[in-house]
Amino acid sequence: MAAPTHTTPFASRKRIVLLGATGSIGESALRVIAAYPDRLELVGIAAGRNWQKLAQIAQRHPSVRHVAIHDEAAFRDARASAAFAAGTTVHAGLGGLCELAQIAEADLVLVAIVGTTALEPTLAAIAAGKTIALASKEILVLAGKFVMAAARARGVALLPVDSEHNALFQCLERGNPAGLKRIFLTASGGAFRDLPVEALAHVTPADALKHPNWAMGAKITVDSATLANKGLELIEAQWLFGLAPQQCQAVLHPQSIVHCLVEYADGSLLAQLCPPSMTFPIQHALLYPERAPGVEPTLDFAQTLSLDFRPIDLDRFPMLRLAHEVMRAGGDPCGSTGGGSTAPAIYNAANEVAVAAFLAGKLPFLAIAEVVDKTLQRLPHTEPRDLADVLATDAQARQIATDLAAKTAK
Repeated sequence: MAAPTHTTPFASRKRIVLLGATGSIGESALRVIAAYPDRLELVGIAAGRNWQKLAQIAQRHPSVRHVAIHDEAAFRDARASAAFAAGTTVHAGLGGLCELAQIAEADLVLVAIVGTTALEPTLAAIAAGKTIALASKEILVLAGKFVMAAARARGVALLPVDSEHNALFQCLERGNPAGLKRIFLTASGGAFRDLPVEALAHVTPADALKHPNWAMGAKITVDSATLANKGLELIEAQWLFGLAPQQCQAVLHPQSIVHCLVEYADGSLLAQLCPPSMTFPIQHALLYPERAPGVEPTLDFAQTLSLDFRPIDLDRFPMLRLAHEVMRAGGDPCGSTGGGSTAPAIYNAANEVAVAAFLAGKLPFLAIAEVVDKTLQRLPHTEPRDLADVLATDAQARQIATDLAAKTAK
């Protein structure tokens, strides 16, 4: 079904660069942009290697005059195909992503690239003074200390796009930060939330990709099944909102309708609710601070609606236990121990390697947490002095995790 087109008057028109245009976040963002042609204009798009889909997007959005393709071979194929209109600049590689993130005609850069590839383009966009709509949680997990410092120094707004962080942003915007006690991010529990523990030893990648609520990419769907995704989100929340480790909690919520709970000192809780579709947080970030009708149906309270919450068993979900340990190693971003740690970078890198091995059929599901745990044990958790420290740790962790995954292979 095509998204409705709205012509509500707004204060100004935002020009958007979309990094990760061909993924699930990109698809949802394109629906929102198409619904508000008077408010949002797409001027640049990027993808890893799917240049054919990029060309289709560019055809639907004639305002796109800049395209970036990360994979060099795909870039050469795109150049040879003449798939893009005359006058369109096609940028190549990681440098091309950074160039796209800094184009003069862009006001806002929506970062929806999976994994750590998004780090350098995001820093480039910040340096250029662009507003950032952030959907790639890995960059704050990897280098939150440096990304947040760069944003503060440049006076750049970082608008969260992950459903949980966008929900927190909305709730905290209305509350009193001085009275904040803790936050809860909700977790669906993924494909195996109701599966007997003894059956987890036999699950397959195809099983893990059957998420009960969300339509997402393969890696994030597996992360939802292990709750690594929630661990990464808790680490991200620390940096985005300046929270101490003990303030960051998670709770199982099978319906994926409540996206966060914010508890204040007096025991009151605020919650943000919306259907489990990424169009809602994307639209909020792109149109912020204004609001407008959504592109999808909202909750219908004429129908019975049940909301369940369950505590999380950390023995069943060891990836979340490891994330809490990683947060404690990193200290409090707003306190005297807020220098950060390389532990989150190790956690993220080892998880990416282990999930890739699982999806390739080379690692059992339960071994994902084992690989991450052992990688965390083998590398020291130190305060990074600069981005080079972080990237070096990331590379070391990937090599160690790769070796461990090979030894633990099926």
